Amino acid sequence: MTCEMNSTRLPADISLNEGPIDPPTPMNPFASTDRRGFTKTTLLAGAALASGSLSLPGAETPAKRIRTGLIGCGSVSNQYLPQLTQSPFVEVVSLCDIKPERARRQAERFHVAHHYPDIQAMLAGEPFDFLVDTTDMQEHEKINRRALEAGKHVWSEKPIANTLAAGQELLRVANRNKLRLWGAPITVQSPQFAFMARQLAAGKLGRVAAAHANYGHEGPDWSAFFYEKGGGSLPDLAVYNITSLSGLLGPVKNVMAMLSIVTPERTVGDKGRIQVTEEDNAMVLLDHGNGVLSHVQSGFNYFNPNGHEGRNETRHTISIVGSSGFMGMVGYDWEPLGVDLATKDSPRLERHVTNPEGYVWQQGANLAAECLATGKELLVTPEHALHVLEIITAARESSAAGKRIALTSTFRWPVV
Repeated sequence: MTCEMNSTRLPADISLNEGPIDPPTPMNPFASTDRRGFTKTTLLAGAALASGSLSLPGAETPAKRIRTGLIGCGSVSNQYLPQLTQSPFVEVVSLCDIKPERARRQAERFHVAHHYPDIQAMLAGEPFDFLVDTTDMQEHEKINRRALEAGKHVWSEKPIANTLAAGQELLRVANRNKLRLWGAPITVQSPQFAFMARQLAAGKLGRVAAAHANYGHEGPDWSAFFYEKGGGSLPDLAVYNITSLSGLLGPVKNVMAMLSIVTPERTVGDKGRIQVTEEDNAMVLLDHGNGVLSHVQSGFNYFNPNGHEGRNETRHTISIVGSSGFMGMVGYDWEPLGVDLATKDSPRLERHVTNPEGYVWQQGANLAAECLATGKELLVTPEHALHVLEIITAARESSAAGKRIALTSTFRWPVV
């Protein structure tokens, strides 16, 4: 199948290594035959390194370490910093937060030498090469631009920007400055995603017809930004399922959606009682072309007796059906527990891929740093992240206008 890219394709001197890459050697166990092989090898090696059960080859040739700064020392940093500070490819040299006390506390906790109160001071301070952005989602676009213009590679929590046009401009800045830009989530990196993609490619489900995905909880109670302009359940929750379904079924051609606010007022830790202005309930229809339709459901009003702990979620949160088979991802796509598969030839549901093989959702920035250090490539691409961003903005336009919205962006597919 032909691989597709949009007009923001990276220039040849920083290409995405679409073809074969170096074979493994005793001195470079991270080399592989393709991006999927590299991902599996590096996830396994990363898990072993973190547990202390594996040493890097050749003590005399330590891994190149990328000087890294993290901005945004709130709740998500508690997920990222343990991963970053254990990675052999990362040296965390500075932290930043608009609440200086948070940056100071995280710097002390994770033994980071420098911390700053704003992005300007951070960029003018201790030199670094790679920015990890875990700030409020409304701030990503501005901070990512500042970092790219200052010559830093960027890993951004979702979304990369607030609109497709702004995101594409960020990628143009990155390309012009020969820098790398990546964005969460990394659901396409999981072994469960890989298994599902292989079954689809092999035609195990027959003629694929439809898919459904859902992700929701009762809503965060620690910050108002989830419910204010630029927030909402689409960029916070649906972004995972949209990434997974478009990665499995291909770029989306058209979007239709209905959005609503179920709980118009919330009480949150940082502002008290607030008015909710962005959707906390979303139903989004995706047209992938060739007759394939999918549906994503997300919201901040979804009670779950198991809470939000990933390992407790054993339902099929993503399901795909075709003329001769059914496939369901067990658990959330950000922490999948396996894949159930049934076909006409083998109609009883059988569970596959229960081993995470080192995959955790928090390690996207680690993997990006490893790419910077080794020259290898991730399955995650900025073009895919921007396509997902366009789907989110199109869903809002569709709901407001009551009509189908055609998309203009695309990305390299299949994701292999």
